[in-house]
Amino acid sequence: MSALDPAAVDQWRNYAGRTEERRQTLELESLRRFALAVDSDRDVERHMPPLGHWAFFLPEPEDRDLAPDGHPKKGGFLPPVTLPRRMFAGASIRFHRSLVLGKEAVMTSMIKSVEHKNGRSGELVFVTVERIIAQDDINAIAETQNYVFRGEGPPALLPEPSAHPIDGELWQPNEANLFRFSAATFNSHRIHYDLPYAQQEEGYPALIVHGPYIAARLAELAQREAPLTSFSFRAQAPIFLGQSIRLRRDGAAGEAIRCDGAVAMSSTATY
Repeated sequence: MSALDPAAVDQWRNYAGRTEERRQTLELESLRRFALAVDSDRDVERHMPPLGHWAFFLPEPEDRDLAPDGHPKKGGFLPPVTLPRRMFAGASIRFHRSLVLGKEAVMTSMIKSVEHKNGRSGELVFVTVERIIAQDDINAIAETQNYVFRGEGPPALLPEPSAHPIDGELWQPNEANLFRFSAATFNSHRIHYDLPYAQQEEGYPALIVHGPYIAARLAELAQREAPLTSFSFRAQAPIFLGQSIRLRRDGAAGEAIRCDGAVAMSSTATY
């Protein structure tokens, strides 16, 4: 039986079709800080960092509008889902043309759907958001983002390293790397920098490596082949700070592999 109020679920579904428009001049140094945070070329005037559009149109909550977990309080543009955990579960991005720095861009966001499901781990609410970034009334980037809201669940365990070698490029971010990515994306979710909070309040054994940070590293691996025309990714399992990560690509497909051999994120690129 559902623990969520069916009337509340119906209200959240009514958020589908809601839109929001934001305008911003695409500032050079914001993009440069993002590039440095993902270990990309700082010469952003010539080389757009992987998923560099994430440097712009950042959330802008005031201090009083932050929830205890560091996220903006629920409500506003997204539906106020009462389940306590929110995760950026994946995205599909199409690159139509390059963004022009120093020039105004418009981002139009629309909530495409709100779905309530019952999974093995309990109730889930999925919210799909479409974001279009345009300059001079011409679409440059189209992105569909997927969020999942869930209950607290049991405490997570630190994965046991695999006894077998894992193929792929080794990546081992540290606390400073997580801080820099949080700062570059104005992400104040405490699971990425506040270890006592992550352990005591959310039941994680260590800090969590940002899903978008992992996605940006997979996009960088993919675009070594050629400029991307599209990129999509799906988060499948958390990656904990202090454990090794392997990034690998096989043609259009990419994966981030945890130390226990589990696929933490899968991705697909087109050129």
